[in-house]
Amino acid sequence: MLPEISTKVPEEKSFAMGRRLAEVECRNTTYLGDDWPIFWERAEGVNVWDVDGNRFLDMTSGFGVAALGYGFTGEALRGQSEVLMHAMGDVHPARVKVELCEALSEITFEKWTGEKGKCLFGNSGFEAVEAALKTAVVATGRSGILSFEGGYHGLGYGALLGAGIGWFREPFDGQLARVTERLKFPEDDLEGFREELSQVDGSGIGAVLVEPIQGRGGIVVPPEGFLKMLREWCDEVGAVLIFDEIYTGFWRTGKMFACEWEGVFPDLICLGKALSGGFPISVCVGKAEVMDKWPASNGEALHTSTFLGNPMGCAMALEAIRRYREPATEMMVNDAATKLKKALKSLDGLDFVKCVRGRGLMMGVVTDSGERVLEAVKSMLRAGVIALPDGPVGDVLALTPPFSVTEEEIAFAVEEMIRSLHRPLP
Repeated sequence: MLPEISTKVPEEKSFAMGRRLAEVECRNTTYLGDDWPIFWERAEGVNVWDVDGNRFLDMTSGFGVAALGYGFTGEALRGQSEVLMHAMGDVHPARVKVELCEALSEITFEKWTGEKGKCLFGNSGFEAVEAALKTAVVATGRSGILSFEGGYHGLGYGALLGAGIGWFREPFDGQLARVTERLKFPEDDLEGFREELSQVDGSGIGAVLVEPIQGRGGIVVPPEGFLKMLREWCDEVGAVLIFDEIYTGFWRTGKMFACEWEGVFPDLICLGKALSGGFPISVCVGKAEVMDKWPASNGEALHTSTFLGNPMGCAMALEAIRRYREPATEMMVNDAATKLKKALKSLDGLDFVKCVRGRGLMMGVVTDSGERVLEAVKSMLRAGVIALPDGPVGDVLALTPPFSVTEEEIAFAVEEMIRSLHRPLP
């Protein structure tokens, strides 16, 4: 449904919630201003309602989580919660954890190579990345990491080792090991990247950590051949290739996984966000030969957590995967992506738009300034459209809507985006 705005945005109930939050939450967590944020009350499909009763069109899918719309795994959650809400994930696991491991193996390594994949669960995306980095150390005996400028892998200490956006990492540099080498993520110059990669000493590198398409880095699609080059380099030096598909996974780019565009497959793949449609669960899935470098458990796991393989998250993820495997989902994504790309053609010729880039339903409008994008995002919110700035300097306006977004909703969002980008800067 299109937005329905009946008050100022934000209005008093949101402001009141902001005042209450400021009293009890770390002040670095949620930005509170005189025009931001709204506080959500409920959500369904592509729509979000705030505490003031306004209905918004969400063009972010809630950071990419609500791929098939808000609530699409709700029935699975309700059903599972009635019988088992918690299990001892690494001691006496739930049945549904086994079923989810099997499903994840089927849609990744069994499909790609015919061999089993093995799972290591977490609660948030960064935990899947940290599980992958630990696996690389166990598998290779090397602590070195090769990652990329603009890369975003979450904000835990392990994940920060691969962070390519400096202002997330720099306040904590004093507590981070000096084990990472970063290369420029190629936007077009593949041969230049080949030369840069050839200069890297791979003897100490155990992990190459990369997003097949950068998300928080500004929706950057690398040139074809990039992933193949990394695969060949890892094979040559004996490093573990890790694809962070926490954002790009589960049809976001028009394929089940973004790496499938090139037909290049990793040793480990990190998944989260849309995995469950709304429950905190993530996973590192790896080739059995790599994952089996971990020693068999003797009763104490080297990497685990209290809520590992939570049955509610597993049940939701199983339902999500069932839906993702339906042919109708691929058709829905490709249809919506075609309509979004067509609508974004209307930005051609605007002097403050440098380019439109992305793939599938992961699109970014690159502008002349972060200030312009920030003001546009605030203006769009007042009109009932939820969008976000992206890129290291915020100069990219990102659109990652739910797959069920309609042509009318796309048209409305893009029209509001153009109008908002045109607004004079303060």
